[in-house]
Amino acid sequence: MSVSIGLINPKSPTNVGAVMRAAGCFRVNSVFYTGERYDRAAKFQTDTHNVRETIPLVGVDDLLENVEKDAKIICVELVEGALPLVEYPHPGNAFYIFGPEDDTIHQSIIDRADAVVYIPTVGCLNLAATVNVVLYDRLAKSEHSFAGDDLIRRSRDANNKVKVKTAPDNV
Repeated sequence: MSVSIGLINPKSPTNVGAVMRAAGCFRVNSVFYTGERYDRAAKFQTDTHNVRETIPLVGVDDLLENVEKDAKIICVELVEGALPLVEYPHPGNAFYIFGPEDDTIHQSIIDRADAVVYIPTVGCLNLAATVNVVLYDRLAKSEHSFAGDDLIRRSRDANNKVKVKTAPDNV
């Protein structure tokens, strides 16, 4: 199973940093981006978990040239004819493409996609929020999802030692 993310000309380093954090949380293999805006603003790095040390963040000229041979291309955009995310069965190998916040995914990329999905919200989410929702949806629908106190202990902040009190049996 391989998951990659493609960002088209991301507008802000804050969003790219948040995308990288999501990539780490949801076990994404790589993140690619096009455009120059991120490079100009990268000095204001916001990858607070230093995910870039384990997940490649690569600037490219063409996202489609970086799609693995067996990966499905899924565009995530508010476009007519797209499938609501809640109805979408995620493929094992996926390359998710997200458009910029102040523009859209070009028609030529939409035409190459195996699927185009949207998040059925009133209004649009920002880039990082959209990536988080899509990756969570993928995890929630996956047979590989896992949960439990072990995961919580490994994932939470070092200062968090809170536990849920167990309810009495007679409640």
